[in-house]
Formats: sequence, structure tokens, C-alpha cells
Amino acid sequence: MSSTPLSTHEAAQFEGFRGRLEAIAYRLLGSAGDAEDAVQDTFLRWHAADRARIEVPEAWLTKVLTNLCLNQLTSARARRETYVGEWLPEPVLAGDRMLGPADTAEQRESVSLAVLTLMERLSPNERVVYVLREAFAYSHREIAEILDLTEANCQQIYRRAKQHVSADRSRVKVDAAAARKIVEEFLEAALSGDTEPLIRLLVDDAVSVADGGGRVSARRSPVVGALGVARYLRGLFRPTEAKRAQVGGAVALHSAVVNGGPAVLIEVGGKIAGVLCLDTATGRIEALRIQVNPEKLERITRQWVAEGAHVPVVKVW
Repeated sequence: MSSTPLSTHEAAQFEGFRGRLEAIAYRLLGSAGDAEDAVQDTFLRWHAADRARIEVPEAWLTKVLTNLCLNQLTSARARRETYVGEWLPEPVLAGDRMLGPADTAEQRESVSLAVLTLMERLSPNERVVYVLREAFAYSHREIAEILDLTEANCQQIYRRAKQHVSADRSRVKVDAAAARKIVEEFLEAALSGDTEPLIRLLVDDAVSVADGGGRVSARRSPVVGALGVARYLRGLFRPTEAKRAQVGGAVALHSAVVNGGPAVLIEVGGKIAGVLCLDTATGRIEALRIQVNPEKLERITRQWVAEGAHVPVVKVW
């Protein structure tokens, strides 16, 4: 244990790194809640350390955080095996510091729900190397020191991870106005009661994935193909008495930027009850990722409420 209490300078020093640490942890874990916990555990280790012997605080903190995340990733793999239905990352609203830097196409892509989902295929070491290199521009030498590996090994791991994850495209930066235009077009088609307008928006091999975590009703397997997805969405957006009773209030559909892409926020009674993310990297909808697990909507609800009044695109039911 540290023999000296944390000074004001040392506490401020950690707070200066907190945002970056949270952004790293979120990309590694796919969960904002788990990322916050990992950063808080890192702070406790900083508090207990012999800080006078730490030459480069940022490097030390990054290594501690990374090791904590590696442990979580290993246990998370076991938990995923018993997860009810499809697992999707926790969605994060634009402006949340958890998203970290978004200046380059690589940084934006690394926090997209598409890539966060793909990263589930990687081994824990592959995920760490990919995130630190791709999103935070760490050198292979720096990453090797963090993971206690050779530089050559890190380069090999990075190449392998990139093959599994990288899409040959550059994510376009989406602002609120662009997102609203996409969402308005999508909702007009989805609420039309017909499949044809939706099919025109979808690529032929479009896929829809929903995550209810076993806590709320959600389809437990992906829907694949434009016609299948269009039919699924038509049913999803069709108002019925059963749905009205289930949601227990008026439903407002909002446009937002989530994880760098356009999204529909489903608001019921002032809370976000669902997030429907639209992957439109090629100009048409390639994938829909529907998050309705309440545990994964708490943070986005807090930020949404904190931002104040919002004008919905449409109210339904």
C-alpha cells in the first residue's frame, strides 16, 4: 500500500486521464458500465501504489487498466455462452466521453457497433492490440510493454486481428442533421405498413439483430435478407393493443447519433426503451442492431434526459 495519501495534484492527474481510460475500456469491453468499473478499479490501484516510483503515469495506468480488462474479457467469454439470445454492445450517445477520439476514420470505425460486435470474435490479446493500435495510435513497442510481449509478436497479433475485424470502407462522420434525414426516411418506410419501401432502403443481404438479454421480449436469432428484414420491421412497427399494453404509454421515436451512426431512440415515459442503430456505411441499410436490454440502456437514458427537451420525429400508438 502507498505510504502517502493521494495529493490534490495526483488526484487531478488521474482525472486528466480518466476520459481516455474510459474510452479504451469501453472499446475493449463493449459495455460502458463495465468500463466505468474498470477505470474505478484502476483508480484504486493508483491510490494504493507507490506513486513516487511511477515514472510515466499514463503508461502505468494504461497497463493496469488493460490487465483489468483482459481479466474481464476472459470471464465475459464464459458469460456470453449462457447469454439469452443475441449479445450486442451497449449503445453510447454522441457527446459521451466514453466514445473517446473520433478524428480519424479508424477511430470512428473502432467504436461503431459493427466493429465492437466483430471484436467479440477476437481473443483478449487480439482485442487489446487492435484497440490500442487502431484507435489510440500506440506503437507496437508501447503495446508490447503493456502486454509483456515482444514487439514482433504484437505486430503479428495486430495483423491477425485486423484481418478478422477490418471492413474495407471508411466510416463517414455523421452529424445530427444527417442522422435525422436517414432516420426520417427509414421511419417513413417502416410506418408505411408496406414492405416495398423498406426493401428499397435495404441491401439484399441486410441483417437485423436484437438484444433483449432475456429481460424483455426480443427475437433471439438474426433476421437475414432484405425481404425477411422488411417483413420483420413491418410487424415490429405495426401498432397493436398488445404492444400498447406492453409499453404502457405513448411511444415517441427520436433521431440520434449513436456510436457514430444514425439511430432511432424509442422513448416511453421519459426513458429510452430501445435503440435501433442503422448501419448505412454504403448508403443503404446493411444492418440494424436493436438494443432493448434495460441494463444496457441506463447510461444512454441518463444522458438523453440530461440534454433536456427533445422533439421526436414521430409519435406512434
